[in-house]
Amino acid sequence: MGTSMASPPYDIKFRDLVLFILEKKMGTTRRAFLMELARRKGFRVENELSDSVTHIVAENNSGSDVLEWLQVQKVSASPQLEVLDVSWLTECMRAGEPVETTGKHQLVVRGDDSAGPSPDPQKTAPLAVETMSQYACQRRTTLNNHNRVFTDAFEVLAENYEFRENEGSYLTFMRAASVLKALPFPILSMKDTEGLPCLRDKVKCVIEEIIEDGESSEVKAVLNDERYQSFKLFTSVFGVGLKTSEKWFRMGFRTLSKIKSDQTLKFTRMQKAGFLYYEDLVSCVTRAEAEAVSVLVKEAIWAFLPDAVITMTGGFRRGKNIGHDVDFLITSPEITEEEEPQILPKVINLWERKGLLLYYDLVESTFEKLKLPSRKVDALDHFQKCFLILKLHHQRVDCGKSGQQDGKSWKAIRVDLVMCPYERRAFALLGWTGSRFERDLRRFATHERKMMLDNHALYDKTKRIFLKAESEEEIFAHLGLEYIDPWERNA
Repeated sequence: MGTSMASPPYDIKFRDLVLFILEKKMGTTRRAFLMELARRKGFRVENELSDSVTHIVAENNSGSDVLEWLQVQKVSASPQLEVLDVSWLTECMRAGEPVETTGKHQLVVRGDDSAGPSPDPQKTAPLAVETMSQYACQRRTTLNNHNRVFTDAFEVLAENYEFRENEGSYLTFMRAASVLKALPFPILSMKDTEGLPCLRDKVKCVIEEIIEDGESSEVKAVLNDERYQSFKLFTSVFGVGLKTSEKWFRMGFRTLSKIKSDQTLKFTRMQKAGFLYYEDLVSCVTRAEAEAVSVLVKEAIWAFLPDAVITMTGGFRRGKNIGHDVDFLITSPEITEEEEPQILPKVINLWERKGLLLYYDLVESTFEKLKLPSRKVDALDHFQKCFLILKLHHQRVDCGKSGQQDGKSWKAIRVDLVMCPYERRAFALLGWTGSRFERDLRRFATHERKMMLDNHALYDKTKRIFLKAESEEEIFAHLGLEYIDPWERNA
């Protein structure tokens, strides 16, 4: 192939290395992003394979896959050519310079082995599948769960521990569920659990019992427990948390009808709305309904901010078809700091005039640019946000009626709007896309990289600097991690 290397707009710092990034199994967008990022860091990256290339970088390919691709291109691999897994490149990006290649990086391709000396078996071995990471942010977790019988059980136990405010046991079962959701095969025997992280003895006892008896006696006991049943019912009301649930349970309440009819109880605005629209809010929001809400949100926001970038986040961005609410991140490259706080109030007024607003709680921004990211892994961000209940008319939903009872022309839908400064959009998008994955990403940053990550920023404690990012991909690169798409973050 020709040596088409256009002069990059960046200075080349490392002239001994010439990289070519293989698009196969990676995709055009990700390849273009990695090429641009590497060039920014001072690496020379060729658009096409040429004789000057010293390193081929591949993702999800074995050495045989790369060799086969080279043969199709009618290019022979020289013994000097290094073929490396993309993990090497991400480590280079984090270090800001080339890092030493080790066995875990190498996918060595020798071309025709008969033409030269026997290759070193340690260097030609396929890239080993590393032990599954303890961190959800290093695992690809789709919605295709092969171990639902176990993860459903773990989630019941975790929820019960959460109701009892036993954080340690709650995390034990949630992390175990997260690991099993990422497995590409179903667990059929205890041997299948060998080497898996986050499976403590009490977790393995539950797995073993389900394998042998088809169910867990502990889960069965929890499901029949009056306290668990009451807490699950009470917390299903919008605005009701653990403290209120504990209070109602101690007062002897066991049903919502008794709570609503009790004249001595006082409810917050949020709880009043939660009871008033309970049947709608406790039912799932479908993707069709979420898309219809998205149209409503965009119409309203664009009426006041035409260049706004509006992204549906949460479970729907991760590929889910149902959820309990619909979250949106709103930002704009043009809006000023003075104008930004005025947009959501204008939208609220618009919906109020149209009779679409059933409830709202506007929380003003407390964001301060100079503050470090929060040390609390689950800390809420400080952006302006609005928690709403909107009236969604069935006729706006593509599939017709949205599953509500006859005689009612609309459904109450929970909606969250978050207004974020444009330069913080990547961090906010990562945070609001959510799931256990994002919480573990913060934990990974703290424990493995000596960094602090939240919805606002990424701070390197070693270098004492904030690391800028214009996309989620750049945040992953700063952390030395492979980028994982939203639909693979269902941990």
